[in-house]
Amino acid sequence: MAIPAVDPHRYAEQLAEKRAYVEGLFAPFAPPALEVFSSPPSHYRQRCEFRIWHEGDDLFYAMFEVNPDDPKDKKVVRLDQYPVASARINDLMPRLREALLASDTLRRRLFQVEFLTTLSGEALVTLIYHRPLDADWEAQARALEDELGIMIIGRSRKQRLVLTRDHVWERLTVDGRTLDYQQVENSFTQPNAHICQEMLGWARDVTQGSQARDLVELYCGNGNFTLALAENFRRVLATEISRTSVASANVNVAANDVANVSVMRMSAEEFSLALKGEKSGRRVAEMDLSSYDFSTVLVDPPRAGLDEESCRQVSEYEQIVYISCNPATLAYNLTQLSRTHDIERFALFDQFPFTHHCECGVLLTRRER
Repeated sequence: MAIPAVDPHRYAEQLAEKRAYVEGLFAPFAPPALEVFSSPPSHYRQRCEFRIWHEGDDLFYAMFEVNPDDPKDKKVVRLDQYPVASARINDLMPRLREALLASDTLRRRLFQVEFLTTLSGEALVTLIYHRPLDADWEAQARALEDELGIMIIGRSRKQRLVLTRDHVWERLTVDGRTLDYQQVENSFTQPNAHICQEMLGWARDVTQGSQARDLVELYCGNGNFTLALAENFRRVLATEISRTSVASANVNVAANDVANVSVMRMSAEEFSLALKGEKSGRRVAEMDLSSYDFSTVLVDPPRAGLDEESCRQVSEYEQIVYISCNPATLAYNLTQLSRTHDIERFALFDQFPFTHHCECGVLLTRRER
């Protein structure tokens, strides 16, 4: 793992390099002009995790630099501050470390710390141990919650002690509207909230004019895009395989008073079979697929992208909104999707400044058959 060398003065330069890379990679598809959405040049990650490194009476936050030529060659890097992380995380890092140093109960066999924060300053800190946690640990951790104004979860093998709650509430502003998102500890959420707002605004913009038809969303997570796009469609059917994410998505639908969304626990592969009438059962019956008139599909797949069958499935829709965290697999999928669809919009979202990672979005429209 390479630790980003954050230099705000070089931000424009590194973003230009990413733009050139993405434009070159997708040139064979003759896309429209690339829309580029920049990130704050520092303090952009709302969640981070660190190893806790013990040296005698000292302890500190650590990450590892791995030698690309020898994965077993790892260098411990001490981090007292981390400019990638949110201002709230940077504020908490030294204060939490001092509290840990002062308490044998809280520091003993502490292995890892995970921070989850929000734009409004909520903070959930997970302390992970290589030992069982007892009543003394809980009492001191509760006192630490009050001292730092945070929420704490303690984890060890077969233990998960939630002292206050296991989630934060992120509030994102999209097109002048505030959306509330429950973000659960140890579950996937978009780490760069500033860019997430840009992504949601872009997705809303490219799907304008679809109010008479329906949207199906694959890999919906906690309803991140689902809530933002609901106003653009008559109805939305969102699917996700993770139980935790489905539960959180349903909480978020209710919290935002969204009445036209249904969230179902089902993999993309299972949903494909259900659409073709090759899968039945209670969950398929509850979806009542015959009542939908889908015009648009939104996919936000893992880094591996879509498999060939999933590409074939989404190519049946008039519009495809494809959000990708891996331009290489997106380009590979476009070799198949571009046989039936044209790229109408094309975007780069700088989710992870000063790394090679790029987040892209494309809107594809099916050509007349």
